[in-house]
Amino acid sequence: MKLILLGPPGAGKGTQAKQLLGLLGIPQISTGDMLRAAIANETALGMEAKEYMDAGKLVPDEVVVGLVKDRISKSDCSSGFMLDGFPRTVPQAEALESALNEDGKKIDNVVLIDVEDDELVGRITGRRSCGACGAIYHLIFSPPPKEDTCACGAGGLIQRADDNEETVRQRLSAYHQQTAPLVDFYRDRGVLKAIDGTKKTPGEVFNKIKYELQLES
Repeated sequence: MKLILLGPPGAGKGTQAKQLLGLLGIPQISTGDMLRAAIANETALGMEAKEYMDAGKLVPDEVVVGLVKDRISKSDCSSGFMLDGFPRTVPQAEALESALNEDGKKIDNVVLIDVEDDELVGRITGRRSCGACGAIYHLIFSPPPKEDTCACGAGGLIQRADDNEETVRQRLSAYHQQTAPLVDFYRDRGVLKAIDGTKKTPGEVFNKIKYELQLES
């Protein structure tokens, strides 16, 4: 299965991706990981990407799509793959579609985990982590054993600088402007599976995804 996972920040894509990868036995393809590997291996595309990055510019879509195309040609993608963090815009989706078509391939399913903005703000701003051991808590869903104190007892909990409400709403606004149009793009192609993740547990969301992808045993 060739799969894309979509959703706003805080929707739980990482949790669902981990379970889907275990169930399907396919690799997760991260554009960030690919860029780093291509640069480290000094491939032609990697060196081209490095020039843009060193100049503080965004890597052009055609370079990223070239990396994706090269990656999915590897043997471990013969049974499928899951794209992580790409595409983010409709032009990227169009470029990806064109590249896949050249090899007689296409995206089979696009899973959208849709969660209301207010709930996402609550999810993200409530996150806390321990600076000593790295344990992660949530003030509502998985609070620490004692207020502002990790179970390891090493000290207080901290909130990431970009987990404040103003920054979260800015990230959500950027998502709606740039990435959300992908929903209509893939709906028009008949491959979108929209999952309502508002007020749902991760288990409930995963069960719905399995149902939509016909993965129920």
